[in-house]
Amino acid sequence: MTSSAKRIHPFIPSAILFFSCISLLDKTVSIRISNQISDSVADSPDRPLKSAVFAMGSFWRSEAAFGCINGVVRTTAGYSGGVKANPEYRKLGDHAESVQVEYDPRIVGYRQLLDVFWSSHDSRQVFGQGPDVGNQYRSCIFTNSTEELRLATISKEREQLKSRSSIVTTQIQQLETFYRAEPDHQKFELKQHPFLLQLIGNMAEEELERSALATKLNGYAAELCPPRVQKHIDSRVNEIIRKGWPVLKDI
Repeated sequence: MTSSAKRIHPFIPSAILFFSCISLLDKTVSIRISNQISDSVADSPDRPLKSAVFAMGSFWRSEAAFGCINGVVRTTAGYSGGVKANPEYRKLGDHAESVQVEYDPRIVGYRQLLDVFWSSHDSRQVFGQGPDVGNQYRSCIFTNSTEELRLATISKEREQLKSRSSIVTTQIQQLETFYRAEPDHQKFELKQHPFLLQLIGNMAEEELERSALATKLNGYAAELCPPRVQKHIDSRVNEIIRKGWPVLKDI
């Protein structure tokens, strides 16, 4: 990845206050209070989740792009679309960096996820996004069903109609296997802000990856939440700072 594309995104100006206030917090800010945080949403018969997989450039940014969508429960960075078994970051083979989005279909639909996909990257750039050029950064929708294929195809046709001066390069391909990326790549944007990690109790890596709260904060840290949501999270964090309570339980 180029340094300009995979950079540490600065916090929004109003959130700079968080870091200047760290010294005012008690040292217990790093203590994990497990019985007071239960944000992980499990798949259950009364709340069945669906999953969708997209490739749209760097998976650091792609994962964050879906984090603040209402109805998205968790996101995972990974690799899809190639034939190499068990790909790794430095040994991708012909896979694309991808994001798996687990969502509650009663709250958000596949069409809405497609809208986020198209609006979050340049689908007309050939094999890359911005300065990140290469097959691993290609644009692709990985479908899980005939219905997803139908919706993806329609959405691509609509995207192409927006302009005929260039070709939408996005591929549509049946999902074979989604390989979870290494822990260093999960919730990457959130991990650039240790203070936010402290506020949610310094979760263990496995818990962080599955946390609905961490998923939303990952989008927040990348400044990809809608302005209303971004402002709401700002106020929640500032509220905790004022009260001196170290654990952010929900947003």
